[in-house]
Amino acid sequence: MDRPGTPAGPLPPGPAGLRLDASAAIAVTDVDGRVTSWSAGAQRLLGYAPEDAVGKPLDDLVGGGLALPADGRARVVPLLDGDRWAGFLFLAMPADEPDGPAEPDDTALDEAEAAAPALGPFADATLMRWMFDQNPDALMVYDDDARVLRVNPGLERATGRSEAELRGLRLTDFLHGPAFEENEQRIRKVAATGVVDYMEHYASRVPGETKAHVWGVDIFPLRDAGGRVRAVGLVAFDHTQDTESRELLALLAEARTRIGASLEVDGTAQELAEVIVPRLADFVSVDLLDEVFRGEQPPPVLSGPVELRRAAHRSVPETVLSPGGMHLHPATSPITECMITGRPVMRSFADPAITEWLEQDPPRAALVRKYGAHSLIAAPVRARGATLGAVTLVRHGGSPERFRTSHLTITDDLVTRAAIYVDNARRYARERSIALALQRSLLPHGPPLLSAVETAARYLPAGGEAGGDWFDVIPLPGARVGLVVGDVVGHGISASATMGGLRTAVRTLADIDLPPDELLTHLDDIVTHSAYERETEECPVNDETGEAMDDIPGDVGDIPGDVGATCLYAVYDPVSRVCSLARAGHPAPLLVLPDGTATVLDLPAGPPLGLGSLPFEAAEITVPEGGVLALFTNGLLTSRGRDLDQRLEQLREALASPAGSLEDLCDRVLAAMRGGEAIGERRIDDIALLVARTRALDADHVASWDLPSDPAFVAEARQRVGERLASWGLDDMTFTTELVVSELVTNAIRYGGPPIQLRLIRDRRSLICEVSDGSGTTPHMRRARLSDEGGRGLLLVAQLTGRWGTRHTPAGKTIWAEQSLPTA
Repeated sequence: MDRPGTPAGPLPPGPAGLRLDASAAIAVTDVDGRVTSWSAGAQRLLGYAPEDAVGKPLDDLVGGGLALPADGRARVVPLLDGDRWAGFLFLAMPADEPDGPAEPDDTALDEAEAAAPALGPFADATLMRWMFDQNPDALMVYDDDARVLRVNPGLERATGRSEAELRGLRLTDFLHGPAFEENEQRIRKVAATGVVDYMEHYASRVPGETKAHVWGVDIFPLRDAGGRVRAVGLVAFDHTQDTESRELLALLAEARTRIGASLEVDGTAQELAEVIVPRLADFVSVDLLDEVFRGEQPPPVLSGPVELRRAAHRSVPETVLSPGGMHLHPATSPITECMITGRPVMRSFADPAITEWLEQDPPRAALVRKYGAHSLIAAPVRARGATLGAVTLVRHGGSPERFRTSHLTITDDLVTRAAIYVDNARRYARERSIALALQRSLLPHGPPLLSAVETAARYLPAGGEAGGDWFDVIPLPGARVGLVVGDVVGHGISASATMGGLRTAVRTLADIDLPPDELLTHLDDIVTHSAYERETEECPVNDETGEAMDDIPGDVGDIPGDVGATCLYAVYDPVSRVCSLARAGHPAPLLVLPDGTATVLDLPAGPPLGLGSLPFEAAEITVPEGGVLALFTNGLLTSRGRDLDQRLEQLREALASPAGSLEDLCDRVLAAMRGGEAIGERRIDDIALLVARTRALDADHVASWDLPSDPAFVAEARQRVGERLASWGLDDMTFTTELVVSELVTNAIRYGGPPIQLRLIRDRRSLICEVSDGSGTTPHMRRARLSDEGGRGLLLVAQLTGRWGTRHTPAGKTIWAEQSLPTA
């Protein structure tokens, strides 16, 4: 028969459960055509016994004049060993015999051809040998004394030694370390017990690689037909790639929890750097455009060079740039490339492009050589369509393995996630800067110079974020002063804007000289109306009934006055040394007497602003000259895990301690109240502190006269005023002041009622004339007609003085007019 020169293709698999007729002739040869297997059917067909056929050329047996089936129903099929030609399979069916079985058709031959390779000695020897030799995993067979009997090429590759070198050795003879000692003990245990075992260990056992490989090892007994353990098999699976994939996925999971905890741009960048090193790279740097640190939207990066500011880096003890430093990256830099293209890049330091880049940056090139850097990844920091900067990962001599495509993918995922948090931090920084700027513009810029009090104040935002705490010092007529401290719940622009609105409202109400309880009542109305307007605007309306659907869960404005504001307002009169105070849900102030005694003032609490329809009560106390009033927001007392009474005691001790000035006193109070804070602990609330040391105006600064309701006494009032001004050295102000006194006293006698009192106050900057009467009628300035005999008095007062006004008292009203002193 003719033998083909090369195999035609892989041997097809046979159908399951095929049973060939016993008359089928099957012969298998090696690559030289010599018989290796000979079936009983071949013996009957051709006449040769197996012992006579095995080892002889098949051509000699078949082509030597022996009769083959006349119809030619015989096949010769090439056999493959992988891609190598391994021999032939010869199939033949005998001709029909009178008493024999029915002749099979061609389908039977096809099935016989498909199934024949799974039959006979060929399946027990050749196929098993192929499976052992061609298995990609590392296979070993040990005797019951843990000595090597057989190894496959997979294990030869893993150890770098041939089977001939390993045969007869124990595992610890050629692999050293605790893991291999344990492995050998497990082999002995399996040989003794016959129980399958499994273990994992890390070992650098692939020639040419120094990284640790993760091996999963199956150890199992090899038993004979009687069940006796005759040898031990070992299969070692290299799980390194799978383990790295799991570690990278774990890295992503960890990044979700670790990145984004900080609301600072550089803090978020540092969190990203700490996640990456050392698990993914030996060195990482996060460089951002300068606009990001200012909270601004950066412009598009269309070409190089690009100037970036270092936000964070990690690992290498020395770097080209420190955090906060600026660096100009040339157009050839991979950092610039990734920012322009918007895609991460992976480069080797041996690439010509990288070499060109390093030639333009000698300090960086020196570090690359010093640490043996071999590969890098540069990924753009992109969020919401904007490029914010770039992240650079480097592997050097500490990690011989270069970056792979999987590392590029995981880096892109990590940086993409972190970019959102960086952009959030950028936006937060912008909002915070706006809120702080707004708050700084609304708070007093410095202590005013007043005759009534000397003041000092401090404001500390919570965690660097502007909030709604505020204070104010308001000059009032009659040398009096208004002291106010307030707190709006929340932080950010909204809280600052609300605070600004309340501060403006307090100043407006104080300008009409309302007492503290009435001022808070009007302020409460403002907050309540504001909340009601917001509720009606945001609450949906039923189109059919026109009624507000206020029962929808989560609707804004479920309670009126949800602004959540508190306020304390105090008015101090340096003439009477009486301080009138009222509070709306705010902490009570402390009074420090000149002897150092500090007490909390007992004031009616009052409800917070915005609840509506609840009264506010004022209390009056006499404050000795030199006493210190301390007004503050609850942020000064709030502290995690600390009792409120203990905090109040701390505050009393801090206020009672001697201080050179009010500024020193403020610093001492803040130091004492914040001394228990842990390092890095963020304050949970704003702190506003206002301290005021009271002064008193004595007889050298105040003159008062009780006047009868007689128009004739107006002239005497002018005379007394002139004499007092002369004693004060204010003769130049006599004429104007006498005219003002004449008009105000005349109006009080004509339109008011007793008791009538005239008072002059010489303040630090002004001369104040006050006329009080028992009538509650408020005078109004009007423009008189030419034919009118009166109605010009208040117009004249307004023209002659800097300002004038009316305030109501429990006994009536007081009309006052103020002139600036020449020395002021």
